[in-house]
Amino acid sequence: MQRVIDEIQHVGLYNLVLQDVQKYTGKEYPDAEEVAHALKENPSILRDYMQTTVEYNLSNIHLRDIDIDNLPDHCRQKAKKINENLSLLREIEKYTLDFEQSSTLVLIFSVEFFVLFSVQYFIVLMDLKAYQWYIYGFFALSILAAWIYAQKERKKYARNNAIYEKRYEETLQLIRDLEKEGCLKKESLYIEASDDHI
Repeated sequence: MQRVIDEIQHVGLYNLVLQDVQKYTGKEYPDAEEVAHALKENPSILRDYMQTTVEYNLSNIHLRDIDIDNLPDHCRQKAKKINENLSLLREIEKYTLDFEQSSTLVLIFSVEFFVLFSVQYFIVLMDLKAYQWYIYGFFALSILAAWIYAQKERKKYARNNAIYEKRYEETLQLIRDLEKEGCLKKESLYIEASDDHI
């Protein structure tokens, strides 16, 4: 959480999130404790932070992989599973976004806008009024194809989001187990700052 608080306070990428914290606290320059309180009391601010991070192809997973070579033998299997889970979580993290606000949906609408513009171009500027019903039919088919594709992607987002949630919880439990067994300290895995923000 400390990294999240620092980034909200100091990294320009999160200015909109900072504005939400400022509104919540009523202060122009909230301190770290006030930011932490705002995040705790208003989960939508934390969700906005996480969404911003993923939209800019950064990761909300602030843990590094475990160096398995430096672990006792009885800890290595769980550590290997944690590393596999972290890799998968980073890979499918983009599916944690709300589909309605995803770049996938923006791309679908952009393509449809281009198709609509092309339809108008062919009919009006190229004087193809004799073929206008065929052209409009093509446009209608493209809308149907876009809708089917959007539904397929929505299901993909939901499926991968469920996998993400399950693996996230599993990974946290494995880390707790390794901590109890004295194999590692969770704090040693924290990535304190992102190179992307420097």
